[in-house]
Amino acid sequence: MDSPTRPLLVYDGDCEFCRMWIARWRHATGPRVEYTPYQQVASRFPGIAVERFRAAVQWIAADGGRAEGADAVFRALACAPGRAWPLWAYHHLPGVAGVSEWGYRRVAGNRVPLARLTRLLWGHHVVPPGDAVTAWLFLRLLGVVFALAFASAGVQMAGLVGPTGILPAREYLSAVAAHYGATRYVVVPTLCWLGSGDAALATIAAVGGAGALALAAGIAPGLALLVAWASYLSLVSVGQEFFWFQWDALLLEAGFLALFLVPWRWRSRLRDAPAPPRSGVWLLRWLLFRLVFASAVVKLSSGDATWRNLTALTWHYQTQPLPPWTAWYAHQFPVAFQRLSAAVMFAIEGGAPFLMFTPRRLRLAGAAAIAGLQLLILVTGNYGVFNVLTMALCVLLLDDGVWPRWLRRWRCGPAAAPSPDAAGPSEFRATTTPAAQASASRAAASTLRRAVAAALVALSLVPLLSAFRRPMPWLEPLAAVHRSIAPFELSNSYGLFAVMTTERDEIVVEGSADGTDWRPYTFRWKPGDPRRRPEFVVPHMPRLDWQMWFASLSDVRRETWFLRFCERLLQGSPAVLRLLEGAPYPAPPRYVRAVSWDYRFTDARTRRATGAWWVREPRGLYCPVLTLDHGSLAAAPMDSLGNLATPGP
Repeated sequence: MDSPTRPLLVYDGDCEFCRMWIARWRHATGPRVEYTPYQQVASRFPGIAVERFRAAVQWIAADGGRAEGADAVFRALACAPGRAWPLWAYHHLPGVAGVSEWGYRRVAGNRVPLARLTRLLWGHHVVPPGDAVTAWLFLRLLGVVFALAFASAGVQMAGLVGPTGILPAREYLSAVAAHYGATRYVVVPTLCWLGSGDAALATIAAVGGAGALALAAGIAPGLALLVAWASYLSLVSVGQEFFWFQWDALLLEAGFLALFLVPWRWRSRLRDAPAPPRSGVWLLRWLLFRLVFASAVVKLSSGDATWRNLTALTWHYQTQPLPPWTAWYAHQFPVAFQRLSAAVMFAIEGGAPFLMFTPRRLRLAGAAAIAGLQLLILVTGNYGVFNVLTMALCVLLLDDGVWPRWLRRWRCGPAAAPSPDAAGPSEFRATTTPAAQASASRAAASTLRRAVAAALVALSLVPLLSAFRRPMPWLEPLAAVHRSIAPFELSNSYGLFAVMTTERDEIVVEGSADGTDWRPYTFRWKPGDPRRRPEFVVPHMPRLDWQMWFASLSDVRRETWFLRFCERLLQGSPAVLRLLEGAPYPAPPRYVRAVSWDYRFTDARTRRATGAWWVREPRGLYCPVLTLDHGSLAAAPMDSLGNLATPGP
């Protein structure tokens, strides 16, 4: 019997199923394994009967060792980076060898129908077509999303957390420093420790936006992404109540995980785009899985009756924070349609994420379902960059086989640099050649990258499993580590609208010069005048308008930011007033108050007759009359009916 110079896997060349999967394995193992049909080499191995070649693949090692069936398959795949674990399990775990060989025999006996099934599930791309173009496009989309987020935040920072804003970052950082001392930089990781005035906040937003645009343009993408991520983290860390939204956490986590994906070079062009590290691709896919699946889990685990009986969408469109005009039309659909929509939503959120781990065509179907759901949410709601970012993450479920030929031709293809996670065992051999040293460095970096990725996946189990709302004491050690890194937003909880609001209390803030004539402040985006059409604001995120929705769900005594907002209105803060569309008086009023109204969408007949999008009824005071007493906020004297006891100057 001849001994091959390298491991040899011999297969049936007349079997279509074998040819397809051998091509896939050859792609995974590269030149480390030789693959040859038995029809060409059977004569070299007279010790192996032709019937054995026909019945199962044969593994022939360079030292003459031999294996067949599942054992042979696992030995071949063990030569591919990161795929040695099946062979280890085969030889060390009880029962694995028997089950594997039983499964192999079942497959070998049904190769013709399984060849058809393979074509059905993988199409013409049983051999993975690669992810280089896909990763290149995703990073540019991520840069665009970051740029949009910075543009939106940048125009609001002064009014929200500037020195004359609602919750000044300077006061917040001073309180943190007084309480935490030297650990303050870890508790609140932000560049604002160097300065938190309007100019500093604007500079951080501008620098972050420049980094985002550089990432989108492929200029020093690694450095650009790091700048964008650090800048956005700096703004979120001092944003307090105005920057706690899930899409802020999602953008930061996606940005950090993309550091595993981005090529660290001065210029990134499609024609020489490297194959992305698999660890980076899978970390971001895992993020998308957690985001979507947790959205279904929290709705069911909350016990909310409207989700369980599928009536939640009969309320959602009119009670969501900032509904656009399309939400009015969606609200008009009959209850049966809304129930069906909720059922489809649960099917997508609860089922489509698992398609990420299935054969190619099912994975693409899962990506289409998730992206389609996000598109429907996008056209009926105003959620900042959330839906756009989620659809960008769906891009990573695709591969280069889906893109047009003209786009793929721009890339050099196999000549491009290999994936940093593709270092094989042979690249660890000691040698003094520069190429081998570079290969060894890449292999070491790949090993470190995979170890960090595994740690991040383990930590992400804490927020994911917490969505089930069940005590899990065994998670506590991981939970302690998770809490220690929480300020950096590296692994977050997701799941919107766990409990559906069925009423819409809208807060109308009013000012008065004499305590008798009350005039409303006009917000740019949240509902106010019932005849004003609800507008689209995506991708802008008007954080004050959003926070007003959350305030309506709570008591004013718990919303300290709202009282600070009223104080700034009494002071006439220009930065805060720029967040609004209009003030009732040219000068700051003497009094402010907040009135709660019940808002509901009109029906089609009412809107045709009156032109109104909303019908509203007063509920009473949300916040009592406030004034400034020697420069400090104070409640004005009121009678038993809630009116000013002594109106007038």
